Amino acid sequence: MAMTTDLTALVIGGGVAGPVAAIALQRAGLRATIYETYPRPTRDVGSYLTVATNGIDALGAIDAREPVLTAGFPTPSNVLMSATGKRLGTVSNGGRLSDGTVAHTIKRATLSRILREEAASRGIRIEHGKRMTMAEQTADSQVVARFDDGTDAKGDLLIGCDGIHSVTRRVIDSSAPAGRYVGLTNFGGYTERMSLDAEPGQWHMVFGKRAFFGYVVDPSGGTVWFANVPRSPIGPDERGTTTTEQWTQQLVDLFAHDRGPAVELVASGRLEFVADNTHDLPSVPRWHSGPMVIVGDAAHAPSPTSGQGASMAIEDAVVLAKCLRDTMDIPAALGTYEELRRDRVERIVAQGARTTRTKTPGPMGRALANILLPVVFKLFVTDKKLAWLYDHHIEWDTPTAANAIRA
Repeated sequence: MAMTTDLTALVIGGGVAGPVAAIALQRAGLRATIYETYPRPTRDVGSYLTVATNGIDALGAIDAREPVLTAGFPTPSNVLMSATGKRLGTVSNGGRLSDGTVAHTIKRATLSRILREEAASRGIRIEHGKRMTMAEQTADSQVVARFDDGTDAKGDLLIGCDGIHSVTRRVIDSSAPAGRYVGLTNFGGYTERMSLDAEPGQWHMVFGKRAFFGYVVDPSGGTVWFANVPRSPIGPDERGTTTTEQWTQQLVDLFAHDRGPAVELVASGRLEFVADNTHDLPSVPRWHSGPMVIVGDAAHAPSPTSGQGASMAIEDAVVLAKCLRDTMDIPAALGTYEELRRDRVERIVAQGARTTRTKTPGPMGRALANILLPVVFKLFVTDKKLAWLYDHHIEWDTPTAANAIRA
């Protein structure tokens, strides 16, 4: 279901939300151009993320899921472990679709690249090296985006897919909240083949004595791993003066008294993602103004602990395109989009914040958690309890006015 219009959209950001928004808008009959801050990358670097089944399902609505599944690898479950090696429980890592598809783990940069390539293959223009500094509505109700290279672009609609530090959010509302530091810094790495007692594709999450550690064996036999470290935010001076070797030694020291493979994985692996301060964004009062709107992390950023950041951005982008397809009045369409999305995403951000707090409990809290968490996982973190999250389906061909979005 699509109709051809003369509406043009400026999509600010080429990460996850931006390419999906452009693809979905094209499918809805609009013309979109993606403006990406960074130059065209030469290789995929950085951290990994999970695309949960609700995100995969949303990609299916615009026929864009297969490239992502091919580039990632299935990770259906999480095994929760204590610092002493006690198994606390096993929980789903993102649900299971009716065809058996499960959550997939993929490098963030790879996901963004795959989605941009998919957009480009459909004839969508992508301009790199375009950092937006300002945007403004014109007298004829269009919008102009201005970039730091002195150029500008004009369209009927501007969609801010520019992340938690969004410029678009501040243009829409100069008093909009900034991201909230959640008390954790992130590190990520990769270790080539190492003998581990772990099933490939099964994430192991360790509530360490001093930090949280996660690892998963990929299909090649290598191990993807990350560390969440409770501490004050890392500033630019510390980041600039600490070497990779020093960061590695810090991590080794943090996990020295925990059972499990963390020390060996860190010591024999390579850091690919270093000293990132983790933020979330619980609630943004204004998502849109005139022909400008924010989606994904620009509007509602859950902590990475939620495992839903990418999936929420994908859902947002598809729902927004449906609303614009079904309502030619742009402000009305943006209002419908917000109405359909706000309650769900804010619930997910709140849940992610609660989960994050379990990673920083302190000694007494840790002892209590080791007793209570097995009960919590058994009774409350079940497929039935999480159905509202993972079984969310977007039916592309059903008009939004007919309650097409259901959980």
